[in-house]
Amino acid sequence: MDRKFAITGFIYAVLGILLGIVMAATHNHSQLVTHAHIMLLGFVVTFIYALCHKLWLTNGHGILARVQFYLHQVGVLAMLSGLFLLYGKFASGEQLEPLLSGGSLLVLVALIAMVYLFIRSDATRA
Repeated sequence: MDRKFAITGFIYAVLGILLGIVMAATHNHSQLVTHAHIMLLGFVVTFIYALCHKLWLTNGHGILARVQFYLHQVGVLAMLSGLFLLYGKFASGEQLEPLLSGGSLLVLVALIAMVYLFIRSDATRA
């Protein structure tokens, strides 16, 4: 799982930097919140999960680890899509509320799953 998380994190980093370059080139920073979420939830948190799997987790190949990976990815993609549509003024906050709140809840559940995996992991591995 560490490699899956790392690769996915790097993809988010590329997307976030590309969005930052587009904002700088167009002098339109309306997607700043989206950019920040791509970099933090997409890249940083995903990469931290990769490091947790690589350095500490001994139970990272089970079904819960896979579920946690996909919950995080679906949640982040839902949030990023919703934020992009919101700050691009493609849809209203009221229309996007289910997508944004659903994505946020998935990211939270994925974090709770990671905490559980981390606590349940063999502490002697490190």
